[in-house]
Amino acid sequence: MKCLVAVLVCVVLAEGLVKIPLQKHKSMREALREKGIKLPYQDPALKYQPDEFAGSASMYINNYADTTYFGAISIGTPPQSLQVLFDTGSSNLWVDSTYCNTQACNAHTKFDPQQSSTFSANGQSVYLPYGAGSLYGELGYDTVNVGGIVVTNQEIGLSTQEPSQPFLSAKFDGILGLAYPGISAGGQTPVMDNMISQNLLNADIFAFYLSRGGQQGSELSFGGVDNSMYQGQIYWTPVTSETYWQIGVQGFQINGQETGWCSQGCQSIVDTGTSQLTAPSQFMANIMQAIGAQQSQYGMYMVDCSQINNLPTLSFVISGTAFPLPPSAYIEVQNQNGYQFCSVGITPTYLPSQNGQPLWIFGDVFLREYYSVYDRANNRVGFASAKTQSKDLYLKSVNRDRPQPHTDTKTY
Repeated sequence: MKCLVAVLVCVVLAEGLVKIPLQKHKSMREALREKGIKLPYQDPALKYQPDEFAGSASMYINNYADTTYFGAISIGTPPQSLQVLFDTGSSNLWVDSTYCNTQACNAHTKFDPQQSSTFSANGQSVYLPYGAGSLYGELGYDTVNVGGIVVTNQEIGLSTQEPSQPFLSAKFDGILGLAYPGISAGGQTPVMDNMISQNLLNADIFAFYLSRGGQQGSELSFGGVDNSMYQGQIYWTPVTSETYWQIGVQGFQINGQETGWCSQGCQSIVDTGTSQLTAPSQFMANIMQAIGAQQSQYGMYMVDCSQINNLPTLSFVISGTAFPLPPSAYIEVQNQNGYQFCSVGITPTYLPSQNGQPLWIFGDVFLREYYSVYDRANNRVGFASAKTQSKDLYLKSVNRDRPQPHTDTKTY
């Protein structure tokens, strides 16, 4: 085991595999809700609309109010440690910086380029639209250390202005995008691509394990897969668009019954920067009816906590394999002011995929159930059942065994 710097968590280096622990924190939306502040709903798929900003130094960051998993990186010489969201749904790296003196920036750890001997300015500005405000920044180059993988001459966005809502309540200091370079704002080379071009990885692969409930133990690994984090085999499916980690979905089932909604094809973006499962808006009413959910005054879909065991299993058919989500995966149990309530972790998107097919987003609701592997060498995504933890379940009453993926022999 090798500890990089005192403020960085230890990482395990074994057989070319680099493991970065991720910490689970309360999301910005949860923190603000506890203060009586309601954030407006933002369509999660807005961040996948690159045409508006194609070729410019702009990118959407509309969907980070619900993110909860962060990890440490360091930037500069000597290294300065920051907590970032590792996001498969974007491609740029940006962090809070000393260029910014707003209340939101001052609440976070800020990178100070003047304290780094390896920093060089770019001279280009970056604009990041957000639903409740906009974040502005400048671009520069420096050395970035990700779990002991030292990337040189990495382009970085440094914030110069940041809105208080929702970033004042954010637990992260920046975002490290892991999607393809084709959607990178301003033509910035993503960190993963620099790792590849600088021959820093044993294999051009990274993978996520996200823990459930309040459990810790989440991790991001580079250079291979961590066999201790999943069970059974990895099921692979090709990337359908080398922009985001987008894959095809051939079927959607409710309690094992095929709905036919994806018989002509659906698309899904696998996105660690989205907390919930996002469904095409045209399917939402039927899904909520099957679940028996009612919409609250805050727009959340709620269910009776005592009925979780009786709710249906939702399954996706991907490249001939069905991946089930039991109710313990998509129902979020929360306690607030001594009151327990259960909400459905599924939100709508009103935007189709770029090829016009219905678009799903596999956020953390899906990724807590399945260990996910992102293979740049072969442009494919792999899923395997995430390892079982003894205290995974949200309620003690939810004690059913989690279904395993299985090969579906039906033709759709």
